[in-house]
Amino acid sequence: MSDAAQPTAAEVRAAAEAVKAALDRHLEAVERRSGDDDPAVYDAFNELASAAEEYDELLYERYDEVTPFEIPSPEDSLPAHEGPVDALSVLIRRDYAVAQPQRLLAQAQRIADLDPDVAPNGLPAAAGVVGGSVQAALGVLFGEYEPDEIASRHKEFGLEEGDSTLWVAAVEELPEPGEWLSSPFEGADPQAVICRFDVSSVFDDDEMDDLEEA
Repeated sequence: MSDAAQPTAAEVRAAAEAVKAALDRHLEAVERRSGDDDPAVYDAFNELASAAEEYDELLYERYDEVTPFEIPSPEDSLPAHEGPVDALSVLIRRDYAVAQPQRLLAQAQRIADLDPDVAPNGLPAAAGVVGGSVQAALGVLFGEYEPDEIASRHKEFGLEEGDSTLWVAAVEELPEPGEWLSSPFEGADPQAVICRFDVSSVFDDDEMDDLEEA
């Protein structure tokens, strides 16, 4: 974008003031709400989202900066599933960084030494399968422990947590055995989600920012 097309500093400042005003109106609506589905709160939320989006765009165009928060639009939110729940799928994603490879290798080798039958998929069962291979170590680790136990002991295994999410989704009927194994996450339908639980350092950072500003 050329300099001539960029918003002025005054326009960015005006957009920031609009966000502040929208925040006040949203808080007032929440404080006075008559119930969970108060239309005044809904309208104030949409006004705040629109003002925040406008400010974020102008801020980026003028200063190449972004805001540290995001207000989801109604299209991005996951509506509550209203149909029958005869069966369900639990979809889990957890991200890890291999922060300490040597610790991971040592722990996996210890498991293999204690149980010679433990080996990563596709490799023969033997105590020496780990060696210096991170891939083999991960195969041993996830073959021995449930994902929840790995999550609770990740530092012990030399792993560093990233974001994670868990979706509980309704399905029409329980799939046939082996039906989705070739592409287990392909059929995930956000419209069928009953509830979800997200964990991210982004939330921790936002809470810390709130404490610092208080």
